[in-house]
Amino acid sequence: MQNKKIEKFEDLDVWQESMRMAVDIYKIFSESKDFGFRDQIQRSSVSIPSNISEGYDRNSNKEFIRFLNIARGSCAELRTQLYLSLKIGFLPKNIALELIDRTRKLSAMLFNLIKTRKEKF
Repeated sequence: MQNKKIEKFEDLDVWQESMRMAVDIYKIFSESKDFGFRDQIQRSSVSIPSNISEGYDRNSNKEFIRFLNIARGSCAELRTQLYLSLKIGFLPKNIALELIDRTRKLSAMLFNLIKTRKEKF
């Protein structure tokens, strides 16, 4: 886990990384003319940090874990959309694979935080 004191959701490494991912997805797909797809992939990327922050501010460990699980589901949804982006040619292979790898790392971060919250809180 993290060595620094967590006083707000903005202090969480997983929230910071998920925000970077959402910003990158917004920028990458900002010019896409496939509005339905663009909207869907942007929404799933934004859902990750949004659920982390919402769960954190619920002031209940059980609720926080529930929202972390929702964020993890959104991360899986985003990864699926990135695979689709690769297969239909919306993204070059190197960019798609790098983003897919980042979603795997985010999912692992979320899993580890969920595990920690279940065991120590």
